[in-house]
Amino acid sequence: MRILIVEDDPLLADGISRYLKQAGYAVDWAVSGDQADDWLAREHYDLAILDLGLPRMDGTEVLRKLRRRGQTVPVLILTARDALEDRVRGLDLGADDYVVKPIALAELEARIRALSRRGQYGGNPQIAHGPLLLDTTARQAWLNGEPLDLPAREWSVLEFLLPRAGRIVGKEQILQSLCGWNDEISINAVEAYISRLRAKLEPAGVHIRTVRGLGYLLEKADAQP
Repeated sequence: MRILIVEDDPLLADGISRYLKQAGYAVDWAVSGDQADDWLAREHYDLAILDLGLPRMDGTEVLRKLRRRGQTVPVLILTARDALEDRVRGLDLGADDYVVKPIALAELEARIRALSRRGQYGGNPQIAHGPLLLDTTARQAWLNGEPLDLPAREWSVLEFLLPRAGRIVGKEQILQSLCGWNDEISINAVEAYISRLRAKLEPAGVHIRTVRGLGYLLEKADAQP
């Protein structure tokens, strides 16, 4: 899951970024409204954490332009503005959540998980795929009822593939979901994560096929032998 933090306070942004990276998220950090607007228009993000009081373009304008482009990326506003009219305006402009600083990092991550579930899985925290079960709230997985050990990167790859079961996804798409611009992850690393997932999943009948020249396809549960 790739997240864009839009925050001009370097200490706060660094703290959030470090925490989320340790939790397995890919994170980019924009320091101004115009930079965020440019990145959101050109790059794919699964969620944006948006401050309102930003240099060179206010956060409300970033949000307004995002929605005018028809982009549905979830937006969590994280701001010091606590007036009722600011909350109402932010939500009316298309924000998915509005949080007033300060916030505990554990709560922030819980809100991120909730927005991710709402966007990808209709709010259901548990995702079943044949013998595979993922709990996106607890970040735990089971295979045939047995706990499945998934390091953060493997979890992220599987979480990316599941809602796209039956569709081909490119290696670059997976890579983008795993890393921000400052992270050093190669296509070879994506291939390694897929290989490790196959070793764990295929004995139970969950198959990830390589589609030569295009990428990977997680077979639909009802299509598996």
